[in-house]
This record gives sequence, C-alpha cells and structure tokens, in this order.
Amino acid sequence: MPSETSRSAIDYPERIRRARLPTPLEPLARLSAQLGVSLFAKRDDLTGSALSGNKIRKLEFLFAEAVRQGADTVITCGGEQSNHCRATAVAAAQLGLGSYLLLRTDDPTRPPAIEANILLDRLVGAEVRWVSRPEYARRAELFVEVAAELRARGKKPYAIPEGGSNALGAWGYIRCVEELSAELPPGPATLVYAAGSGGTGAGLILGVKLLGLPWRVVGVNVCDDRDYFVRVIGEIVEQAIERFHLDVRFDRSEIEIRDGYVGRGYAKSRPEELALLRDVARAEGIVLDPVYTGKAFYGLTRELARDPRAFGERIVFLHTGGIFGLFPKAAELAPLL
Repeated sequence: MPSETSRSAIDYPERIRRARLPTPLEPLARLSAQLGVSLFAKRDDLTGSALSGNKIRKLEFLFAEAVRQGADTVITCGGEQSNHCRATAVAAAQLGLGSYLLLRTDDPTRPPAIEANILLDRLVGAEVRWVSRPEYARRAELFVEVAAELRARGKKPYAIPEGGSNALGAWGYIRCVEELSAELPPGPATLVYAAGSGGTGAGLILGVKLLGLPWRVVGVNVCDDRDYFVRVIGEIVEQAIERFHLDVRFDRSEIEIRDGYVGRGYAKSRPEELALLRDVARAEGIVLDPVYTGKAFYGLTRELARDPRAFGERIVFLHTGGIFGLFPKAAELAPLL
C-alpha cells in the first residue's frame, strides 16, 4: 500500500482528499469543571461545510476505490436524514459522479419534507428512493437490485455500505487516531464516540493498536444494542486485519460499548437529551446533534454521574458532526429555549 505521507507512521491505502484535516482538538474547560474530568472535543464536525462530520473521513478512501474502478455512480443507504448519505451525495457531486440513495422512512408513499440533509441531497442531484423499514432490513439485496438497474442504464455503480462502515472505510478513523496522537499530550486517555454503524469504532480501535497508544476506546450506541455492535465492529476490525495484513492482535472482548442510551429509538429524542444539547451549546458554544453526538454525550454524562472515574481522568469526545439533524427537531427544541 502506498504511504500517504513520508511523515506518517502508518501506510495508508489511496484516498481522495475532501475533508478539511486535521480537525482541532479543543479543551472544554467549563464542562470539565462541571463533570470533574479533563474533557476535550475532537472537532470532526469541522471537516467541511456541506461535507461536515465523520463520514467524509471514511468516504475519502471509499471514493478513491470507486474512481480507481471506473465507477460513475455511487449507491448508499441510511435513514431519511442520514448524514452519511448527504456527505456521499455532496462528495460525489464534487468528483463529477452521480449518487443513488436508499433512504429509510416510515411511509415511502408520504416521504418527509425536503429539509436539512434531504434538501442538500436534492440540491446536489442525488437520485432518492424511499424504502420502508422492512425493505431496509434487506438493503443488501436492494443494493444488488439497484446496481443491476443502473448497469441496465449504462452506468458503472459502486456500492458504499451504510455509514461507509467496512474494512476500507475504517482507515478514516485510523488516520484520525494518528492526528490525535500529535494533538494530545502523551499519557492515558479514553476516546468516547457515538456508535451508529460501527466503522468509526473499528477505525479507532485499529488506530490505537497500530500506534501502540495507552488509550481506551468506548462507544455509546445510538441504536441497536451492545451485542450488535460487538459483532459489527468485530467483523470490520477482523476484515481489515485480514485484507490489509495488519500486524495487530485483536479479540472482540476488547470492544467497549456503554449501552442503555438509545432512549426512544434511533433519531428519536427525549426532552432530557435535547436539554443537554442546549446546555452544552450555552456552556461551550459547541452544537451537538440529536441523533448521534447528543445521545453519546448524554450517555457520557450519565456514566460519569454514576462513577466519576468511569473513563479515567482524561476524555476525548469525538464530535462526529450531524448539525443538519437539528433542523427537523426545531419544534421539539423550541419549548426548551
């Protein structure tokens, strides 16, 4: 594999540079004082504007493979307000490619309003197919069907999994760990992130192992449950080790997931979660999102309330973006403001 830079300690696969990197690591002084820990935010919400968030780190590697294979259209999937699908559609447009999005919604015959991420999808010309929740459960089959339809139109499709979460996409967060190793003073630390499709967690685990850092990696799941993420993250890590011949030892028992904070369900918010978004914004001027970072940060604060040493003395919270997800929640947020 070609080395990304001569200064890197790791040899990376080819990538197409789209994200604004490195993102800053910022101390959160007022929240640190409130929570009794040394808390930092890795600002991956600042990877771009329309491309903001963690997904573009993974997509840099996936799009490089798509272009190398001669693709002219990318297919991917997600929830109706998917940050991943929006980032994929925007990146595709920047590279002169088409995009086809399978978006999950309760009733495909009555799709949601064209706002927030959906508006951005449409602006950049993504072709959208609304699918029901039962249909979405068979998304692997839908990918095959859509790819066949596109080929029949004379297109050359490339499929990107939900969240960009596979062995190749995981390199995006291996690279993030290398960035952090240059930003954070030496010593133990715990990286806390929102677990939504598994690729971010897999990349963080691999990065910490490849660089031999004394860091823990802890996910707060925003959907499904702990067992699901141990399986999914474990599969991605194992596939990456095998595909890229990585010299690391790994056991699924090492995967840390703090369960119990899904609340009302994926992309559904409780008042206490939204109140925390408000409080964080007013304390630090940092805007979390209701789907991923808001739930993960809520889990972080609740775990610390139970055990102030739950994550050690130094915590890095991965701010993985998602600001556009706030706009559909305006009516729910208004009473809290």
